[in-house]
Amino acid sequence: MNRDTNTTGRMGSMTRRKEKHIVHWFRKGLRLHDNPALQEGLKDAKTFRCVFVLDPWFAGSSNIGINKWRFLLQCLEDLDRSLRKFNSRLFVIRGQPADALPKLFKEWNTTFLTFEEDPEPFGQVRDNNITAVCNELGITVVQRTSHTLYNLQDIIDKNGGKAPLTYHQFLGVISSMGRPPEPVHSAAASNFDGLYTPLSEDHDEKYDVPTLEELGFDTESLIPPVWIGGI
Repeated sequence: MNRDTNTTGRMGSMTRRKEKHIVHWFRKGLRLHDNPALQEGLKDAKTFRCVFVLDPWFAGSSNIGINKWRFLLQCLEDLDRSLRKFNSRLFVIRGQPADALPKLFKEWNTTFLTFEEDPEPFGQVRDNNITAVCNELGITVVQRTSHTLYNLQDIIDKNGGKAPLTYHQFLGVISSMGRPPEPVHSAAASNFDGLYTPLSEDHDEKYDVPTLEELGFDTESLIPPVWIGGI
């Protein structure tokens, strides 16, 4: 009996390890369409959560104007509405990625992390740090190019390891690379078949998109927006 029980336990443990629980980390590309990293993560997954990390301290201390912050929050609200169509929600995480995400990965039993490649130096350092943490936790990391038409490192490699210094030089490099990949199809209901997002009753309290007032902005004299954020 003990032997059978142990065997069953091991098989159950193996089954749990095979389950794919993904987190997609939104940063710049706040969209469900043309999002190859998200679509890669959704394949054969059991649960998925889409997160955006927002540092409230940065909102109050940066020199970014209120209109840009309003546009960002409107984009996040639109993304949340899009996810609701698939019985999901956006998780807006307060804090810094290196502090907040590993704790949530453990809480959510995350096995797979996807995000859009960030070509900027600061973004690459941040992503390398998160990837290192995921490696320690046994979490698979997938990043895909979709913020730019071409993978910028491919352009640098094609140019002998140096970035093109002029637009003319840039055009000469990409002319030898062929056309960039076609955009991937928009996420459809079929991409979410068999998937679900675990949501708690206090989701809005923990993870809702904050207001400008909650970020410390004075909105009394704020005029209506000319451009509304969202797709």
